[in-house]
Amino acid sequence: MPLSRRKFLSTTAAAPLFGQAPAVIPSGKLRPRVDWGAMAGDVSPRGALLWARTDRPSRMEIELPSGFRVDSPYALEDSDFTARVWIPFRGSGRIRYRIRFRSLADGTLSAPLEGSLAAAPGGPRDIRFLWSGDTCGQGWGINAEFGGLKGYEVMRLRRPDFFLHSGDTIYADGPIQSEVALPDGKIWKNLVTAEKSKVAETLDEFRGNYRYNLLDANVRRFHSEVPQIWQWDDHEVRNNWSPGSDLREDSRYTEKNIHLLAARGARAFREYSPIADPSRIFRRVPYGPLLDIFVIDLRSLRGPNTANRQAEQGLETAYFGAGQLAWLKSELKASAAVWKVIASDMPIGLVVSDGRDAEGRPRFENCANGDGPPLGRELEIASLLSYVKRNRIRNTVWLTADVHYTAAHYYDPAKAHFTDFDPFWEFVSGPIHAGTFGPAALDNTFGPRVLYYKAPPQGLSNLPPSAGLQFFGEVQIEGATKALSVTLRDLSGAALYSKSLEALS
Repeated sequence: MPLSRRKFLSTTAAAPLFGQAPAVIPSGKLRPRVDWGAMAGDVSPRGALLWARTDRPSRMEIELPSGFRVDSPYALEDSDFTARVWIPFRGSGRIRYRIRFRSLADGTLSAPLEGSLAAAPGGPRDIRFLWSGDTCGQGWGINAEFGGLKGYEVMRLRRPDFFLHSGDTIYADGPIQSEVALPDGKIWKNLVTAEKSKVAETLDEFRGNYRYNLLDANVRRFHSEVPQIWQWDDHEVRNNWSPGSDLREDSRYTEKNIHLLAARGARAFREYSPIADPSRIFRRVPYGPLLDIFVIDLRSLRGPNTANRQAEQGLETAYFGAGQLAWLKSELKASAAVWKVIASDMPIGLVVSDGRDAEGRPRFENCANGDGPPLGRELEIASLLSYVKRNRIRNTVWLTADVHYTAAHYYDPAKAHFTDFDPFWEFVSGPIHAGTFGPAALDNTFGPRVLYYKAPPQGLSNLPPSAGLQFFGEVQIEGATKALSVTLRDLSGAALYSKSLEALS
């Protein structure tokens, strides 16, 4: 039988960090609920964003062990009772916090949510962070018999400074069924909620996809200890969505307006993501003198998915969009950090298709469109790579997900059609809990070479998490030598491939 939400939550209690007993509840009063946990986001040397959710009109109260308290904005219906507050701090080591919600109706306090985060370094020190993407995709939801979303527990045990979620934070277009038959005759049993039983169309259904992931104890425990940096991709709205998406033939949707669905999906993402400034997804997250993270948004400002063969840039070829591309160039040039990590929700040289257009030509979801010179969306990538070379911007590394397998790519101008760039590395990881696919075809425009990949055997696709082909990546920067190493890992935490890079001056 599928697990009920109530039974699942009954197994998820966590021990308090502060070691204090919960407050006494006056007779006849019920506490605000805080079943969804708390998390920190966008940690920098200046502070961190704290996020949490309750179930009724309340006000968030923050307490730090020093006794310093901060009151956040109210948690009201218009934000689905989510609340966030920026906490400024200085120092090093771990910073612990407690969050409670005070009901606006009767003043009753919720149970405490307790967490901690590693402060961003003010000077050179060792840094370890992880990245992956794709949570609860392709029908693979929370299965208590499997251990829930246990990839998050494996990552937590690596004790990272922070986690970069590279998109597909939810699958709004991926309904969850109570049972799925596996090829070996076993049954995968999902926890099911009303909002996850169909494609998301209403604002509450999009919100319900985020609430679903937060039912998992592994996720909540991970969030309470590991600060997050989130970006989004397509499944926060619908598979491969763009301004030109046509839903007329998709019988799952009664709402056919992709612009309205995208607006609702964006609203829910901004409410549930721990982004310091949710008004803009692309941003720079500074992490001390050794590292800047450049989080890009390849979804919000793109043109429609087309055959992607335009010879000149225009509205149809927009990928970053002119404003974001100018921002990224400027921020990369201004960065004083040793390493400049570009967090991209989509890989550069792997071909991701999106059906065919009205004339029968293949459409493309990302920039890659097949071998040859830069065309279509590739023109923005070419412009960026040339700018990086021309301005002698050193030590750029691309981290991405999206394709549901793991790989290491080296982009070499000596092997490329377009040659006006310096060599660089791109590392791909994910899924952390979704179906496994791949590998994708390679586009030689920018000369990528596959140094490593791991994907399902030929002919197999959408393998469940129980097949073990779930992946995350780990980045280690040594404070003493400034060297950066990347290790690709699987669901057991085992190292599959490692590459060490020396910092160039």
